[in-house]
Formats: sequence, C-alpha cells, structure tokens
Amino acid sequence: MAESAPCPVFQLGKPRYEQSTFLGRLRHFIDIIDPSTLFVTECRLKECIKLLDDFKQGNLPSGITDHQLWEAQKVKQAIIHPDTGEKIFMPFRMSGYVPFGTPIVVGLLLPNQTLASTVFWQWLNQSHNACVNYANRNATKPTPTSKFIQGYLGAVTSAVSIAVGLNVLIQKSSKFNPTTRMLIQRFIPFPAVASANICNVALMRHNELSEGIDVLDSNGNVVGSSRIAAKHALIETALTRVALPLPIFVLPPIIMAFLEKLPLMQAHRRMMLPVHSLVCLAVFGLSLPLAISLFPQMSEIEASHLEPEIAMATDCKVLTYNKGL
Repeated sequence: MAESAPCPVFQLGKPRYEQSTFLGRLRHFIDIIDPSTLFVTECRLKECIKLLDDFKQGNLPSGITDHQLWEAQKVKQAIIHPDTGEKIFMPFRMSGYVPFGTPIVVGLLLPNQTLASTVFWQWLNQSHNACVNYANRNATKPTPTSKFIQGYLGAVTSAVSIAVGLNVLIQKSSKFNPTTRMLIQRFIPFPAVASANICNVALMRHNELSEGIDVLDSNGNVVGSSRIAAKHALIETALTRVALPLPIFVLPPIIMAFLEKLPLMQAHRRMMLPVHSLVCLAVFGLSLPLAISLFPQMSEIEASHLEPEIAMATDCKVLTYNKGL
C-alpha cells in the first residue's frame, strides 16, 4: 500500500494546506464544510479547545501528534466563531450549508411552480443565506443592524422580482410549446439567485467601499485601510456567489430531464422527488468547495495599485487583505 502524505507541522491559526494553489484551497475548504463536524459532541469540542490552549501555552501532553492538533483546530473552527468565541447555530455553520440548504434547492427547482411557491422558496433561500452570512461574518467591527436588514430586504426583493418576472414572461410567450416552457422554467432560479447574491454582497458590505478594509504587509502588520482593496474583495466575493449557484441550478434540471425519460422512473413516479433530492445534494456538495476555492481568502494585491498614501507607507511590493467568504 502507498504511504499517505506526511502531515505538515501544526501551526496554530494557520491553514493546513497551501493557499497559493487551487488544489490547496480546495482541500482547505473541504475541511471547513465537512458535515461530520455537525455531530461533534460538547465533550469532544471542549477536548479540542483544551488541546489547542495547551499547545498555545506550551503545556502539550506527550504523545499528541500534529494530525490530532490539526483535527482539533478543524473542529473548533467549524463550530466556534473566531471573533465572538461563541458557538454558531448548527443550520448556519458553513459545515451545515449543504445539508440544510439542499431542501431549499430542491424546492426552488420543483417543476410547475405557482406564483406563491416561487415567492416562498426564493424568500426562504435568501433568508437562509442571510443567516449564514451573518453567523459567519467578520465581527471584529460591529455591523449596524440596519445594514443587515437592508441587505436581507434587497436580496429577497431582487430574487423574488426576477423569478416572478421571468416566470410571467415565459408563461405569456407563445414561442414555446408546453414541454419547452416547463424546461426553461426550471432554469429560472439561477438568474434570480445569482442576482440576489450579488445584491446581498453589495448591500451587506457597502460600508467597506466607503471605509476601506485593512491591508497587511508580509509580517501581518496593518499598513492602512484601502477602498481599492475593498472593491477587489467585493468583486471576488460576488464572482464566487455567481459561480456557486451556476452548477446547482443548471445541472439538476438537465440531469432530471434525462432521468425522467427512463422506463424505471416512468414506472415509479414516486421516485422522482427522492432522486431529485439526491441529485441536488450531490451537485451542491461538489459545487460549494469548488466555488469558494476560486480565490484565496487572504488575497494579494500590489501596493502600487493601492492609494498613494498606502503605497508610500510600506516597502512591501505586495500586500494582503481578507476577502471574506
């Protein structure tokens, strides 16, 4: 048997995998969204926190391996908010995003949606997204409640408006036969959700564009607050939010259109919903780590591309900033 890759030396608070490559970021985020952490007991969580505290204080018990330390950090990061130190409510953890979000995706992709069902599922989806965003927010600076409400209302309004508008447009179109019209309607959730996600990012983080975000030198020291870096961070995050729902809302309708024609599915119509749910779960589970791995969370930008006062305040040619998730 081939030997497994050696475990890297543990570094408290640092990623286990190299973040300069897509594969490294993918392995890192697969750890972050691992749903098995949802079943960690309170006792196990306390053990992990104590182990990390012992490491920090230099009182690590003998026999503890780097692998055990990495696992302890993975558990803590999955459950405890890094800024508040409080447990994140299970449905709103990143590790719970796929298990708790899949039923909503299934609802959004149900065929023959009525106006009421379209509004309901779009509202539920954006409500879940808003709660996940808030639960995993950067809490080093207080965010006004009004900003959260503004982002939430903007996302819901845009999602519902676009979804309903496209549905009405398709229903009134005489160019499509009923089968084609139903197929097109299955793809409507994607532009609605993608636009709502962009709206959510823009409204929830609009204050970053006016106040700027911290940029750091190679030693981790804050050089200044840059509005240009904030713009880059929001663009990268928005692109991620568009890439995420693309396969989730495009692939299942294509797959289901093929499966529904199979004799087995035709003979057992009750299997449609369970099979549809499994397809959505599989695609969602694959899409999430791929999408959030497109850009490193700690992104780099050349100092010469930033505000003159920031470029003049450091000798570093490349600075970093926290893009956020």
